[in-house]
Amino acid sequence: MQKVLIYLVLGATLVGCGGRVIDRLPFVYQMPVQQGNIITEEMVDRLQPGMTKSQVRYLMGTPMLEDIFHADRWDYTYTIRRPHQDTQIKRLSLFFNTDGALDKVEGYIRPNPARLAAAKPNEIIVTVPNWEDQRGILSRAFSKLGMEPAE
Repeated sequence: MQKVLIYLVLGATLVGCGGRVIDRLPFVYQMPVQQGNIITEEMVDRLQPGMTKSQVRYLMGTPMLEDIFHADRWDYTYTIRRPHQDTQIKRLSLFFNTDGALDKVEGYIRPNPARLAAAKPNEIIVTVPNWEDQRGILSRAFSKLGMEPAE
């Protein structure tokens, strides 16, 4: 009875008010949490001054923050919180002029046309199966075994 009572008190202590104790243990699984817009170098490299807002939205996606007081600025924010590590925050701000054309890019990554030109184009290779043999799976299996059905 005493063992049960000790286990209950110990469990209540770990789970109750001090529940964060369990979160800090190294063997407890914690899922990484990602929020915001994932932005790649290729996406930023394709940005060009003078692009319209609709072109930028097509290329980059909807911004995380579109402030009504600063309509000429779009903010893309990406955060990732991994267990037992500090939270990483990446910000990218796009500024538009009064005509609605892209003016400048500020943030953790900048457009680099040379990097875009040096990147190899992704080549997609598709293998198409040979469909000359139109027989079903059982017919093919019987023919492999030498037991072809009479037609």
